[in-house]
Amino acid sequence: MSPIRLPTGEPMGAPRRRTAGRDRPIRPPPRPGGRAAAYPEGVPDATPPVSERDEVLHAVSSAVLAVTSHLSVQEVLRVIVRSARRLLDAQYAALGVPDSQGAFAEFIAEGVTPEQWAVLGTTPRQHGMLDAMLRMDGPVRLADIRKDPRFVGWPRGHPILKDFLGVPIRNGGEVLGIVFLSNKRTPGGFTEADEELLTLFAAHAAIAITNARLYERSRELTVIEERTRMARELHDAVTQKLFSLRLTARAAATLARTDPARAAQEIEQVERLAGEALAELRAVIVELRPAELDRHGLVETLRKQVALLDRVHPVSFAFHFDGDPPHGLPPAVEVAVLRVAQEALHNAVRHANATRIEVRLSHRRPVLTLQVCDDGRGFDPGRVPGLGLASIRDRAEAVGGTLTVTTSPGRGTVVHLEVPT
Repeated sequence: MSPIRLPTGEPMGAPRRRTAGRDRPIRPPPRPGGRAAAYPEGVPDATPPVSERDEVLHAVSSAVLAVTSHLSVQEVLRVIVRSARRLLDAQYAALGVPDSQGAFAEFIAEGVTPEQWAVLGTTPRQHGMLDAMLRMDGPVRLADIRKDPRFVGWPRGHPILKDFLGVPIRNGGEVLGIVFLSNKRTPGGFTEADEELLTLFAAHAAIAITNARLYERSRELTVIEERTRMARELHDAVTQKLFSLRLTARAAATLARTDPARAAQEIEQVERLAGEALAELRAVIVELRPAELDRHGLVETLRKQVALLDRVHPVSFAFHFDGDPPHGLPPAVEVAVLRVAQEALHNAVRHANATRIEVRLSHRRPVLTLQVCDDGRGFDPGRVPGLGLASIRDRAEAVGGTLTVTTSPGRGTVVHLEVPT
């Protein structure tokens, strides 16, 4: 890879001095006779860092620190877009992470005013140059994107674009997204050095997106492992008892006509087996109670889970609690409220295409209220049966609660749970 060069054309790191308000290259001192002396090869110059080099290092460092910090994925990507736009002196910068529906699950833009966003409406679709970049192996650099045949489908009211630099965000052979700049303010348009720097920013974006995906996959694997373990526990602890109970009940029914005394003994055995099965089932249910509830309580457990989601997903999350401290709640109520919140959050992250998700918990005796709200695409409950709604309704009813889901296409979703305490 060739050295990264500054907008002036010199390699990054070349010594410079400030003269009359401008940075100028520092040349080696002249030799006697007027010829310039060369710095010894491999010997670093002791000149202090200068503005352009500092700006490059600061921007790249900001991106690195963002990726390794506890910021949410959305915040990390915004730092990357903002740093790239500032460092490469572009009027516009954007980063998009595609979804499977032909749109973008996340689209972050810098340089577009709120008024312009209001005119543009929804996030862009995967068409034209954006679609082409998702299929490219490398960067695209154009003096005037409007002359490119792939420049189609841009909405009315979109800011005028001219020179263009775009880079796919890749993880190995997979394209995770795109990042692009337009309208470079410095005369001469985007350069090869700009291309290399934007590729570096794209690499940091790939790390952030991959980390978020790994978290989601690990969560799914944890759920699968837990379900497998509980299925095994139920089989070992309860199913065998129920099987024996069924055989004993069948024997009692047969003996009732020929040997009532033995039938009575079998019925007593049925009662004993049923009691043992119930006790073991209760033990399994107690084991299902998350340990976090015992350590932190319902409020802090929810707060911590929302904070974790906020760090790893490209969505803004918020948690609010008000009212009486929910001390002394029945364990079954705490578990039900936590599981409903988790399922609603999971659905919102996976399906809503939301930009903001809020969890609100309120305790006004004798009612505990939970709301999970998102500003996403919404859905038609009659046409989407597979989002776990039946499961969370069952959980609500099991503790005497009521659950309502308010949603419609394009209007977000509110999951509202009320449980008596």
